[in-house]
Amino acid sequence: MSDDIHGNRSIGAAIALFAAIFVLILLDLIRDYIDGANWIHLGIELLVLMTATVGIVFFWQKLTRTTTELAEARVEAEQWRQETRELIRGLGIAIENQFARWQLTKAEAEVGLLLLKGLSHKEIATIRQTSERTAREQARTVYRKSGLSGRSALSAFFLEDLLLGQSDEPE
Repeated sequence: MSDDIHGNRSIGAAIALFAAIFVLILLDLIRDYIDGANWIHLGIELLVLMTATVGIVFFWQKLTRTTTELAEARVEAEQWRQETRELIRGLGIAIENQFARWQLTKAEAEVGLLLLKGLSHKEIATIRQTSERTAREQARTVYRKSGLSGRSALSAFFLEDLLLGQSDEPE
């Protein structure tokens, strides 16, 4: 979302810049006309004025389109969250149940969840306010108790059934 905001700010700045050019050229054009400037000079300034107008219109349309697309993406994301909320909750429960079957302690289960989220041992240690060595040892215990070889195998254990294609499902 931060990139979207910066993008919209950049477009807004471009609109403001073209608007400032438009106003300055318009004022100069009026002054030159009053002073009796030649038509070639007025024509060139009129061309710059029209270019600034095109710039304003172009960037305004881009801002409108970007804002609309962002709103649509947010609606779609919220729909996805609502549709998958129950599935995700079920997955969380299934993971907790499997951790219980592996007889993981509360600390080991917490480390297991953080490993599944892809955090490093250092990040896990920081979150849990322990040493990196403790986090690494607890991760090893998770792998040993689960009978899995490491982080990839742990993730695969829980994701394998989710990623089955339609043709892979039993009939």
